[in-house]
Amino acid sequence: MAGSSNAASNAAVAAPAVRLLFFLLSGGVFLADWLTKTLIEAVLPLHESLPVIPGFFQIVHVRNQGIAFGLFSDSPSPTKTFILVLLSAAALAGVGYLLWTTHPAGGKQSAALSLILGGALGNLFDRVRYGAVVDFLDVFAGPYHWPAFNLADSAIVAGGGLLLLHVLRHQRRDAH
Repeated sequence: MAGSSNAASNAAVAAPAVRLLFFLLSGGVFLADWLTKTLIEAVLPLHESLPVIPGFFQIVHVRNQGIAFGLFSDSPSPTKTFILVLLSAAALAGVGYLLWTTHPAGGKQSAALSLILGGALGNLFDRVRYGAVVDFLDVFAGPYHWPAFNLADSAIVAGGGLLLLHVLRHQRRDAH
């Protein structure tokens, strides 16, 4: 009996420390995103590009005033930035809550949420600072062009992909 209560006590003490590690991962994503954007802003003028792999990949310096893939970037609404900041802050709060309430043993799920949280925070920081998000990674092949993106976007997509894999694996396991 004493051994099981010690194990439960140790788990209760470890839970906040494990959660803190995942929030630190989010902070690391935010910091890496901020550093890369700061570097781009320092060395590459706005709307300029630097070919890396000709015909496939270049570094650019653009600002996306819309949301993912430039959606709504041409909207003339004077409240667009305010609404996008508000929606981003709400999403951040939701992801932060999910990360805090996820069982510490759910490491893969927590890591995925950490990536999403750090990326969302990086893009929100830009949106508050500029009214737009700094994008700098530009991938294309011939006439096919992917919208420019940044490290925060990559973290959000990777986190979303990890969450999707987590859900699909659990659905498959529960079905058997």
